[in-house]
Amino acid sequence: MKTKIAVFFGGRSTEHEISVISANQAMAAIDSDKYEVVPVYITKQGKWYTGQALTDVKNFRDIPALLKQCEEVYMRPVYGDYNLYTANRKLFKSDVLTTLDLAIPVLHGSNGEDGIFEGVLETIGLPYAGCNTLASANGMDKITMKMILAADGIPVVDYVWFTDKQWFSQRDTLIAKIEEKIGYPVIVKPANLGSSVGIGRAENRDQLLERVDDAQRYSSRIIVEDMVENLQEINCAVLGDCDEYITSVLEEPIKSGEILSYTDKYMGGSKDNRGMHAAQKRIPAELPADETERIRHLAGETFRVLSCHGVSRVDVMVDGNTRQIYVNEINTIPGSLSFYLWEAAGIKFPELMERLVRLALKRKRDQGAKTVSYDSNIFALGGGLKGAKGAKA
Repeated sequence: MKTKIAVFFGGRSTEHEISVISANQAMAAIDSDKYEVVPVYITKQGKWYTGQALTDVKNFRDIPALLKQCEEVYMRPVYGDYNLYTANRKLFKSDVLTTLDLAIPVLHGSNGEDGIFEGVLETIGLPYAGCNTLASANGMDKITMKMILAADGIPVVDYVWFTDKQWFSQRDTLIAKIEEKIGYPVIVKPANLGSSVGIGRAENRDQLLERVDDAQRYSSRIIVEDMVENLQEINCAVLGDCDEYITSVLEEPIKSGEILSYTDKYMGGSKDNRGMHAAQKRIPAELPADETERIRHLAGETFRVLSCHGVSRVDVMVDGNTRQIYVNEINTIPGSLSFYLWEAAGIKFPELMERLVRLALKRKRDQGAKTVSYDSNIFALGGGLKGAKGAKA
C-alpha cells in the first residue's frame, strides 16, 4: 500500500493561479513509486475537487470543463478522521472516496498560507508539511512578523501600521506620524498579502493617499515602510524545523522597475506557466562572502524565531549605500516551493518533497508524545459547580 499524500492547492486567494502552478510542479516531483498523490483543488469559491485531470496545469485554462472531469469532495472536522468524502454520494454506496495519510498544502496567500487551512488540518489531526497555524499566521502578517523579529534583534526597516478604519478616522494624525517617523519615499503594503499585490511606492502625501486607498482594497491592516532606495533584494530558502534547519544558496531577483512586481515574480518574460521558476534571477547572488553568510544567518534566525517548519523563503533587503541588511518578509509556502534554490544547493526537487514528507511525519510523532488532556471528569467528582452562573451555595 502506497502512502496517500493529498496536495491541496488553489484556494480563495489573490495568488490562486500561482498556487496551481506550484502544486503541479510539486505533484510531478513526488516519487510515484512510494506515494500515491491525491490532488485536491480548492476553487475561488471554496469548493473542493479531486481527480487526475487536476495534475495537468493546461486543463486550468477552462475551469468549468475541468471540474466536470473531477469529483467534489470534503473532509469532516473530526479528529482522527482522515477520509476524503464525496459530496455526491450514490444510493447504497459509501461516501468515503479515499483515506489520506498526509497532506501537503501548497496554498499561497490568504486562506491557506496564513494558518487558516493549517488549523483545519490540526483539528482533524492529519499530518501535514509546512508551518503550523501560529507560525503561518505570524509569517503571513507583515506587522506581527516585524514585531516578533525586532523583539529578537533581527533588523527590519522602520514602519507605521494602522487599520483601514483608523485611516478613515485618524488620517491626518497617521500621515503626520508617517512623515515624522519615516519620511518619503515609503512603501505601502497590505499587511497579509504576498506576490506584490496591492504594494506601491509613495514619494509624497498625494501618492501616499492613493497607495493606502489601493492597499485597503485587499486588507484591513496596512503597513507603511521606509523605502530602501538603493535596494538590492536577496532571497534565501530554509528547510527543516526551528530546532534543526539548513539554508540554501542565495538568489537575487531581477526586477523591471523599482519594486519586484507580480509579473517579475511569476512571468519573467515567459509564457510556459513556470511560476517563480520563470522569474529572472541570479543564482548564486553576487555578494561578498561575509554578506552571504550574514544573510543566510538572518534567514535561519527568522525561520527559528517564528517557529517555522518545512520549507520557507526569507526575503531580505540590502541597502546599496550602507550595506545594511534588513529582513523584509518570510514566505512560509514559497512560490514553486523554492525548488530551484535547493537544486542549486544539490537537493533535487524529488528529494525536497521527500524531506517535507519526513518532516511532517516527524512532527506528528513529536506531537503524539505531548499531553493534551487529562483522563478525568471534574463534573463526576462534583467540581466546577460553584462558579456556575446562577448556582446557589
